[in-house]
Amino acid sequence: MDRAPTPRCGIDSVEIARIERLLRDTPREDLAKLFSDTELRDAGEGHGRAASLAARFAAKEACLKLFPRETALNTIVAADFAVARGAFGAPEVVASPAATAVMQRHRVLRIGLSLTHDRVSASAVAIGEYTPVTAPLVGKLFYHLVPMRRGVILANLARVFGDTLPRADIVRLAQAHYRHLLRVYAGFFLFLLVPQKRRASRVRVENTEALAHALDLGKGAIIVTGHFGSWEVATTAGLAAFPHMRGRFHFVRRPIKPRWLDTLVNWHFRDAGFGIVAKRGGLDAIVERLEHGDIVVFPFDQHAKGRDGIPVEFFGHPARTFKSVAVIALATGAPVLPAASWREPDGSHVLRFEPAMTLIEDDDTSAAIRRNTRAYNAVLERLVLRHPEQWYWAHRRWKDAGDERAPRAQPA
Repeated sequence: MDRAPTPRCGIDSVEIARIERLLRDTPREDLAKLFSDTELRDAGEGHGRAASLAARFAAKEACLKLFPRETALNTIVAADFAVARGAFGAPEVVASPAATAVMQRHRVLRIGLSLTHDRVSASAVAIGEYTPVTAPLVGKLFYHLVPMRRGVILANLARVFGDTLPRADIVRLAQAHYRHLLRVYAGFFLFLLVPQKRRASRVRVENTEALAHALDLGKGAIIVTGHFGSWEVATTAGLAAFPHMRGRFHFVRRPIKPRWLDTLVNWHFRDAGFGIVAKRGGLDAIVERLEHGDIVVFPFDQHAKGRDGIPVEFFGHPARTFKSVAVIALATGAPVLPAASWREPDGSHVLRFEPAMTLIEDDDTSAAIRRNTRAYNAVLERLVLRHPEQWYWAHRRWKDAGDERAPRAQPA
């Protein structure tokens, strides 16, 4: 019988004298690489400073012990966990984006902490609380009655979560995804019936400041995104948050089948104020739009055929990925911002922009393209894990990935 994992427990102890030496011999700017500003401030400057920081350092190490594989691979380090004061002064874990992604992949959505110290040493206990996956009834029914691409969805989920989740949770994730697909397709056609003026009220746009800062550079902006949430609904309705930019958002897309649906989707985008750029042969048009200071939205989570793509790691497995975003960013200096959408429990939608990514430069152009492309995949991984049931798992993302085969998850 497939059982949910038991809670994870990590324990660590640190000698206070060790931290005293660290404080004495380490410049503050180097301390900031290990402790957050909040941790350094909460520790104060008095006699108990070393003991307080020793307890926090023990907590970081205890958190790492919850995820031994990722710690050994250096996916996460001590600085990825910080300790803050929560309600009534109780310690709480604040995880970095990298640590958050690891926690989400293991379905450890919260880490409980207990800290203590005496005159000699400080100790910490970290408890990782596992959160089982739940699947709604309609998702279970759709999963069994309309098994469209069920094998692909299960194989993709097993490839990503096979080492971290029990098989039953992978199946439940697939079932939750089937419900999501039903809501995506039904919601798109229902959304077309909503008057244009009311559409914006269905979508909340977050962190628009990141996009504004990127545009201030005067080089346009590239948005890397994927098939998150109800992407057509969230992106087109979210455009209403930028009325002064109407006509300056351009969506890179390739035709879909059947043709009537492709025509309908293109009309929907143009009616909302989006320009359309063909993915194949659209390089010159993209560069021209950026030179005019416009925004180019690039779906980045699909399999890239032939010369369009290069094999780059995605969730630990090689996947052919579009190299054009890195090529364009290196050639033009246009900032690249990740963005994703998701559906809230109340049925509303959120469209969120993330801060612009740092362009990675290298004397070897091919290396620069590969390193930037991997960075884009890495940030998409984190966006997928934020709401895993709302990414498009039905796509053959790892097609033609050499001789590697995904682990199998059998239907339940």
